[in-house]
Amino acid sequence: MIQSMTGFGKAICELPNKKISIEIKSLNSKQLDLNTRLPNLYREKDIEVRNLLSKKLFRGKIDLGFYVEAATSDKITKINHQAIKDYHGQLKAITEDLGMSDNTDFLKVIMPLPDTVKVELAELNEEEWKAIAATIQKAIDDIISFRKSEGQALENDIRERITCIGELLTEVPNYESQRIEKIKTRIRENLEEVAQKSQIDENRFEQEIIFYLEKLDVTEEKVRLKNHLEYFIETIESGDSVGKKLGFITQEIGREINTLGSKANDADLQKIVIRMKDELEKIKEQILNVL
Repeated sequence: MIQSMTGFGKAICELPNKKISIEIKSLNSKQLDLNTRLPNLYREKDIEVRNLLSKKLFRGKIDLGFYVEAATSDKITKINHQAIKDYHGQLKAITEDLGMSDNTDFLKVIMPLPDTVKVELAELNEEEWKAIAATIQKAIDDIISFRKSEGQALENDIRERITCIGELLTEVPNYESQRIEKIKTRIRENLEEVAQKSQIDENRFEQEIIFYLEKLDVTEEKVRLKNHLEYFIETIESGDSVGKKLGFITQEIGREINTLGSKANDADLQKIVIRMKDELEKIKEQILNVL
């Protein structure tokens, strides 16, 4: 089964003093493009989080949202006693030197000064992080489930269109015999316009027709196109991350269809080729979203 590159996953971690929500969103991208937004307390775990994501999600534009609802802040505020004492000693010395009153409210002057308050980040609790990492894994599992569900819808549509191209291919032989007769008639009519019928060498005419028809023969294109269609279905069934490979196969399918069209030299065959191209373009659009 194939997976879609678009998806959404969410998981919630309930801790004694906080609630953490993990949300993962995914869009299509040629490569793996990770964007993680971790709070400062958990920033040191960024590489670990990226490894968790890359091991399971493989490809796509991945955004991880980390939302914390906490009863207490992860920042610890402490008054710097030593700094306040130093400021107070200096200010008191200045007031005495200037003969100013001792009734000055020193704290009101000191507290706005630099370094009187220290703000420190709380230390990350490893047991807490284990619970969060497990929650991130649950969110990853959730988005994979979403991707598989979307991938099934993509696969059904792609298979239907590949089948349609295969059915159109089986219609090609119906027009090949009449196509040969049309070409013969058209060439003969053109010759008769420039020469008397009696002057036409029938043997030479047949030889030229055979040579001309060999150039327009589409047998190889039909065989290769059939093989590509079968290989396409085999690849879909081979694993989850096959988007790039399917893209390469569609290029080969497109080449055979284009060659078939260039050799068609027949209005009915051209109509079949156009319908094939239409289905193939829709397949290419879908494959852009396949993991």
